[in-house]
Amino acid sequence: MTFPASARSASHAPAVSSGGSPRGTVEALRGSLKPRILYATPEMADFVKTGGLGEVAASLPRALRQHYDVRILIPGYRQVVERHPDIAVVAQLPGNAEMPPCDLGLIETGDGLPVYVILCADLYERDGSPYGDQGVDFSDNDLRFGRLSLAAAELAGGADPEWRADLLHLNDWQTALAPAYLAWRGQRTPTVLTIHNLAYQGLFPWENLGRLGVPESAFQIDGVEFYGKLSFLKAGLFYASHVTTVSETYAHEITTPEFGCGLDGLLRTRAHQGRLAGILNGIDESWDPRTDPHLATRFEPDDWKGKRANADAVRTRFGLGVSRGPLFAIVSRLVHQKGVDLTLAAAESIVAEGGQLVVTGQGEPRFEAAFLDLARRHPGAVGVRVGFEETDAHRMFAGSDFLLMPSRFEPCGLAQMYAQRFGSLPIAHRTGGLADTVEDGVTGFLFGEASLKGLSGAIRRAFDTFASKRRLGTMRRNAMAREFGWDKAADGYSSLYTRVVGNGPELMRARAVA
Repeated sequence: MTFPASARSASHAPAVSSGGSPRGTVEALRGSLKPRILYATPEMADFVKTGGLGEVAASLPRALRQHYDVRILIPGYRQVVERHPDIAVVAQLPGNAEMPPCDLGLIETGDGLPVYVILCADLYERDGSPYGDQGVDFSDNDLRFGRLSLAAAELAGGADPEWRADLLHLNDWQTALAPAYLAWRGQRTPTVLTIHNLAYQGLFPWENLGRLGVPESAFQIDGVEFYGKLSFLKAGLFYASHVTTVSETYAHEITTPEFGCGLDGLLRTRAHQGRLAGILNGIDESWDPRTDPHLATRFEPDDWKGKRANADAVRTRFGLGVSRGPLFAIVSRLVHQKGVDLTLAAAESIVAEGGQLVVTGQGEPRFEAAFLDLARRHPGAVGVRVGFEETDAHRMFAGSDFLLMPSRFEPCGLAQMYAQRFGSLPIAHRTGGLADTVEDGVTGFLFGEASLKGLSGAIRRAFDTFASKRRLGTMRRNAMAREFGWDKAADGYSSLYTRVVGNGPELMRARAVA
C-alpha cells in the first residue's frame, strides 16, 4: 500500500509531545540492563509514510519495548520539525566527506517512545515525499541517506554520551551503509538489516564514493560494488551481522535468480551461513471492524448487514449503482509490481458477469490513466479515485467482497491482512507474504501463475463462492478469525537479537569493552 506523506493511521500512538527536553521522562531507561536497540528507518507513520515500512516502523519497535530499550532514528523531514520547533539537541554530528555536519535531536512520542531526529535543513526540509517530489527522486539521495546511515553508526559509537546502542536494526537501502561505516571505522556493534523490498537498492554512480566517505578499497564484489555502481543495499547485505526480510516465503524467493534482483548469489551465501531469515510482519490491533472509527457502520463476524452498510457507503462514494453482485476492490500502488495490468485486463469480465470494481491508489501515470478510462467506459460499475484517503481505504476493506492483489512479487503485503480482518477475501498471486498469509479456499483465493489466465481462474472461483451464501459466510468468518498481531514478529526478532547480541552477561561485557 502507498499512502501520501500526510496520511496518519489512527492505529498509531498519540501525537508526539510538543518539544522540550525528553531527558527527564526517559531517565529510567539509563543504566537499564535491557539491550539497547536503535531502529533506524527513513520513515515512520507517526510522522511520514509512503508504504508498509512506515507502518512497520511505527508498530514493531512498540511491540519490542517490553523487553528492549528501543529508540528510533529518522531524518528531520519538514513534517517532523514543523510540528516540533523546539527539539532538544543532544549531540552534534561532524561532517564527513561531502555529508554536512548536523545536530541530533531527541523527542518522545505520546506513549513514551524516544525518537532521535537528524536536524539538517539542507538535506531534509523539503516539499514532497521522503525520497522525491512529483515522482522524481531527489538528486542528492546518496548524501541524504548516507547521512542517515552514518548517524546510526555514530550513535553506536557513543555520539549521545547518555545512550549507546547495543545493536542497530536497519531498514532498506536508505540505512544500509551503516554496517559498512561501522566496519570501516573498526566498530564492532552488531547489526540487523531488514529488506522490505529487494527491488529498491540505492544505486549510484561509482564516482559518488568520495563524497560519501567510502574507501576505494570497498568498491569490489566483496563490498559495495554492484555491476559498476555503488549499491547501498549490497553494502548492507555484505557487512551486516544478520539479514532479515518480511516473510518466510520471500526469504526463500530472494535466493533465486527470478526474485533475487541480481543479489541472489550473495543472499544464498547468507542463507547457507544461517544469516538470512524471514520474519512475517504484523498489523496493528486497531484494524478491527468492531471498533474502527473510519467505518460507516461497525460490525462483527456474521453481522453481514453491517458489512453491507459499508459496501453501500463505498458504492455511493465511488459513484456506483445499486447491485446484488460482488464488489471487488483494489487498494494499492498502481505499478507493474502490483500486477495492476492484469487487473485491467480482467476488469471487463468482472463487469460482464455482474461484478463491480472500486480502485484507490496512485503510481505510474499510464496505469492511473487506464483505470480512469475504465471507469469512464463503465459508469456505475467501476469507480476510481487516484490518491489515497484513510477513510476510503478502511471502508473499502470493510465493504468489498474480494480484494484483488495479483502482485508479481510481494515481500509481505499488509492489505491482504487488513482485508481478511474485515471479511474481504483476497484474490492473490501465490508469492511472498501473500502465500504466507492467505489460505487458499479457506480465507481467500491464490493462483500460481502471474498471468491473466491465473488471475481469471481465481476470479471465477470467487464468483462461484459469492453465489453460495453458506460458503461465502464460512470463508468470511475464517478470514476474520485470523490473527495478524505483532506479538509473533516481536518474538521472532527477540530470538534473533539474542543470537546477535548475546545474553545478559555477554551484553554487559560488550558494553564494558565499548
